[in-house]
Amino acid sequence: METSSNSVVAVAGGSGFVGRSIVRELAARGSSVIVLSHRPPIATTDRLIEFRQGDINKPDDLPGALAGVETLVICLGFRNSPIEAPRRGRTFEKVDAGGTEALVLAAKTVGISRLVYISGAGAAPDAPRHWFRAKWRAEEAIRGSGIIYTIFRPSWIYGRGDRSLNRFLGFARWLPFVPQIGNGRQLLAPVFVDDVGALVADALVMPAANNATLEVGGPETMSMDDVIRAALRVQGRRRMILHAPAGLMKLLTRPLTLLPSPPMTPDAIDFIVQSAPVDSGPLTAVLPRHLTRLADALGKYLAPRK
Repeated sequence: METSSNSVVAVAGGSGFVGRSIVRELAARGSSVIVLSHRPPIATTDRLIEFRQGDINKPDDLPGALAGVETLVICLGFRNSPIEAPRRGRTFEKVDAGGTEALVLAAKTVGISRLVYISGAGAAPDAPRHWFRAKWRAEEAIRGSGIIYTIFRPSWIYGRGDRSLNRFLGFARWLPFVPQIGNGRQLLAPVFVDDVGALVADALVMPAANNATLEVGGPETMSMDDVIRAALRVQGRRRMILHAPAGLMKLLTRPLTLLPSPPMTPDAIDFIVQSAPVDSGPLTAVLPRHLTRLADALGKYLAPRK
C-alpha cells in the first residue's frame, strides 16, 4: 500500500520520537512531507521532506504553516513527557488538548481534507486521569471538525530513541540491577514505533480507516518487567529488576513539583505505572498488517553486549 506521490502531508510533532517514524514512512512511500515543529526550520537533503516552523502557542501563524497541505497528522508531545511543567507550559491540557484544537482550527481554515491523530489507549471523557481526558478533548476536536479523520490510540510505543525502555537499559550498562518504579506488573501491548508509522501511512489509502478510532497494540500483551527482561536478553545481559514502591516515590517527588522543570512528579509516576492493554481486533479488520513481535523489533536496534 502506498500513498500518492503527489500528496502533501504535514506532521505536527514530526521532529519527535513517534513523529520521526511517521515522516520516514510517508517519505519512503513517495509523499511530500512537511515536518511542523515549534523549532526553527532546518535544512534537509531529502527532496520529499520540508521543515516548517509551526508553534501551537502562536495559533495565528498556523494557517500559513499549513499552506498547500492536504493531510495533517497530529502527534504532539511536550519535552520530558509525561513529566508536566505547568510553569513552562508543558502540560497535557495545553499541548495535547489545546494544541490539537488550534491545529484543527487552522486545518479547517486552509481546507485540509484529512486528519490523523495519535491519541492514547484509555482516552475517555470520564477517565480517572487528566491526561486521558486531555486526549479525549483532542479527539473531540478531530471528530467535530467535519474533516475525514483517523484516530489511533496506541498502547506503549517503543523503539530506537524512546525515553522509556532505553532509559532502563542505560541503567543496565552501569548497575548490577535495573531500577523500576512500582511492581512491574502493569500490562502493556508494546507496539514498535516503525509499525505506528506504517499504520498511519496505511490509513491514508484505506477507505475503511475513514472516521475510525482504532486502538493500537503489538501482538503480545505482557508486563513491564517482562518487557525489560526481553530487552536484556536481546542485549545478552543478566540483571535483576529492583522495584521501588510507587507510593513512596510519589511522596519523595512531591516537593519537586515546586521547580519550574521538575525531573519527576507524582502524576508522572502514576502515568508510568498504569496498565495500557488494548483491543487490536478492530485495527486488524480495518488495517490488516503484521505487527512486529517485541523480541524481533528489539533485535533490529539493540546490539548484543560485546
